[in-house]
Amino acid sequence: MPYSQLLSCICIPQSVSLQSPKRWSSSKSNTGKGRLGECTISKSLATDLLFVPRNVNLEKLQSGYLFPEIASRESEHMQKHPHASLIKLGIGDTTQPIPDIITQAMAEQVCGLSTIEGYRGYGAEQGNMALRKAIAAKFYQDMGIKADEIFVSDGAQCDISRLQMLLGPNVTIAVQDPSFPAYIDSSVIVGQAGELEKETGKYGNIIYMNCGSENNFFPNLSATPRTDIIFFCSPNNPTGHAATYQQLKQLVAFAKANGSIIIYDSAYGAYITDHESPRSIFEIPGAKEVAIEISSFSKFAGFTGVRLGWTVVPEELLYSNGFPVKKDFDRIVCTCFNGASNIAQAGGLACLSPQGYQALCNVIDYYMENAEIVVDAFSSLGLNVYGGKNAPYIWTHFPGKSSWGVFNEILEKTNILTVPGRGFGPGGEEYIRVSAFGKREEILEASRRLKHFLT
Repeated sequence: MPYSQLLSCICIPQSVSLQSPKRWSSSKSNTGKGRLGECTISKSLATDLLFVPRNVNLEKLQSGYLFPEIASRESEHMQKHPHASLIKLGIGDTTQPIPDIITQAMAEQVCGLSTIEGYRGYGAEQGNMALRKAIAAKFYQDMGIKADEIFVSDGAQCDISRLQMLLGPNVTIAVQDPSFPAYIDSSVIVGQAGELEKETGKYGNIIYMNCGSENNFFPNLSATPRTDIIFFCSPNNPTGHAATYQQLKQLVAFAKANGSIIIYDSAYGAYITDHESPRSIFEIPGAKEVAIEISSFSKFAGFTGVRLGWTVVPEELLYSNGFPVKKDFDRIVCTCFNGASNIAQAGGLACLSPQGYQALCNVIDYYMENAEIVVDAFSSLGLNVYGGKNAPYIWTHFPGKSSWGVFNEILEKTNILTVPGRGFGPGGEEYIRVSAFGKREEILEASRRLKHFLT
């Protein structure tokens, strides 16, 4: 049969057009026409739509994820002001070079790939055992965490989604308010959340634990309903608050009493300087029975573009039927992930060497000096300023003002990019988050501009 005749016998709908957003409707209203094996599509309908329903959970999400929205507004601003000298203190992206000892280790790994002796293909999905042992020794010494309980990954944010796949849609969750938006958005995507309540800005079926300045950025657990899962970040993004030993002791006791699992995000743990705040949840006795910890090389090692992190799932953590959570997470990892880059893992090992870690501590000190400059700038203006002591984020209060309004005003008048607190949840209204991940000259210039703008 000639090719042209063959085509005439096949039902091929024309390309999908997404030019008219006004025509979008909920997938719940899909009528189910166009069943498998039938070609009953009218010509006019085929021009515009397929019969594949959209994921109803994605329909629940607000218009866009916070940080791409920030990037979009940055782009719009630069189109209006192409010659503006923009200072980016918004998205928490590191700016200082990775120390030579670490990049040299990655370079050697790369060069080795071009030799018979040095070539390596797939590695273990759970990560290089040498790196897992090094993480256990550096961050979990005397906490009883074993190397085979550590799963190396391509970053903490990816692991949040893998954990959500592990947990499934039928669990209940609680989050700090404000908190990193990926916890809530991933919960919506997997089906744990109800509808968005427009008046409150909260999703149904999610417990928002108020963690504001009025309660020292720690939830009132006595008034918090039981949930299966508790997402908790310390030092907190965005507030910069690091929970104390006593606070985390309360959290672990609360989880034990309720039979809950804590998903503990310690991505900024290396920035903790005081002795009251643990860098790991596993410093608390009994935490291995109720907690999973996710962490990252991104912020303490400058690996935001290299991509490397880890998750700790203790053997003691069991489901209600007694089955080890670790075994299920291992299954998720082996199914959905082929392991972190061996080049990134070589860099991770170098980070944890004595010389590499000391070099990174110097970079952390640099960022925390930046934070002190920003804190002083806002404090000198009589504003209430939080964070900047145990985390590279400064959380500044503008009473009675919309956080998006403050964001827009600062961007328009000072050419400084921040993050509106409302993007981290309803509890972030009236606040902005400022990152200390900048170059010193930019931090000093931003301080000068802010003081001039706000006086």
